[in-house]
Amino acid sequence: MATVLVASNRGPVSYVRGEDGSLEARKGGGGLASALSTIDSRDTLWVCAALSEGDREAVRRGTAEPGVRMLDIDPTTYTDAYNGIANSVLWFLHHHLYDIPREPVFDADFHRRWESYRAYNRAFAEALAAEAAEGAAVLVQDYHLALVPGLLRDLRPDLRIAHFTHTPWASPAYLGMLPTDVREELLRGMLGADRLGFHTEAWASAFKACAGDLGQGRTQVAAYPLGVDGEELRALAYRPEVDDRLARLRDEVGDRKSIVRVDRTELSKNILRGLQAYRELLTTHPEWRDRVVHLASAYPSRQDLEAYRAYTAAVRSLAAEINAEFGTADWQPVLVSVEDDFTRSLAAYRLADVALVNPVRDGMNLVAKEIPVVSETGCALVLSREAGAYEELHEDALVVNPFDVTETAEALHTALTMPPSERADRTKRLAATATSLPPQRWFLAQLEALGNQGNR
Repeated sequence: MATVLVASNRGPVSYVRGEDGSLEARKGGGGLASALSTIDSRDTLWVCAALSEGDREAVRRGTAEPGVRMLDIDPTTYTDAYNGIANSVLWFLHHHLYDIPREPVFDADFHRRWESYRAYNRAFAEALAAEAAEGAAVLVQDYHLALVPGLLRDLRPDLRIAHFTHTPWASPAYLGMLPTDVREELLRGMLGADRLGFHTEAWASAFKACAGDLGQGRTQVAAYPLGVDGEELRALAYRPEVDDRLARLRDEVGDRKSIVRVDRTELSKNILRGLQAYRELLTTHPEWRDRVVHLASAYPSRQDLEAYRAYTAAVRSLAAEINAEFGTADWQPVLVSVEDDFTRSLAAYRLADVALVNPVRDGMNLVAKEIPVVSETGCALVLSREAGAYEELHEDALVVNPFDVTETAEALHTALTMPPSERADRTKRLAATATSLPPQRWFLAQLEALGNQGNR
């Protein structure tokens, strides 16, 4: 039986089935995995969903990595819960993304999908209850599993339960769009935890405002602003393959300045307004023409959802428009990469003169912390006031309203003209703040707080 358990939709390992039917385990990285490595593996268990056919086959064969339990949830139930509720409802609520005249619509189909979300959460709660030692600590991750704390509390009141939300938390007005019974079930599910964690005080306060009188029990709500492992990130950024990619980028950029952004093509990341701001910069400050290049890395995200496919296409289209409007035979104003290319992103981090991070709403946004850590000559950070990272970084960033394209364009101009000494000093302070709570310490701080609190 495990004394420390983690629950998340995606686990630390995935399986790929070979042509001969064999299964190959591929381990992922990330802060949780490295944090758990500091605890005796005999006492820990990670419960996650089987996401691929290889994962499901591994469960059927009884193949498992030490310390990992995968759940083979019915594919229809999983799809309804993950895409139908978590990513199409809860994500949109927490990021305030709905097109209000048209969405949301909570009809019979929604309620059917909510039943699947409930079943998906119940599967996790039952697995955790079966695997946990008496008084064990359980750390549940993210909005996919918001009901697990309450369901697990009913099954195992002896456990110490924490939940961490990696997204923002919706305002009361936005969360109030949910059907009343669903909203209360969601909140009561969260409040089954002893401790709830968020990246910022703003998101913690938003949850408390939504919970209202429901939250007057023993649940403690706190902020744990996830940071960057500076040593690990620098090691990754200075590998030979990144050096090679950096040399290629320098050939493309030439002696011009660079504005760098790295995002998933996710609706909350505000890539389109960022490109519009860059176009306005070139229009209102023509002196920057042929003197700057915008390196935009946009990883494809959730392409099984039509809204995301359309957004990705719009990013490509707008970048092409800017290049057609301003480009010359010797200068391409926007170098956009809509592919999963971490090596290119790290090379762009090192090259960045300006980092543009302008989400409409974001739980944290680690890119805002990562770029200052590996930037070679220092970079000026243009940062949305709606990014979770704003709470820690705003004093050394150029802060913008993410909806104000003109303000963002002027901030880019200010960033490009910032004296090198000021840029370097700001970058040092940004990097120090960014690495103040790296993933291992972030996780262990929550585990320690849960241990000190005891159980209900």
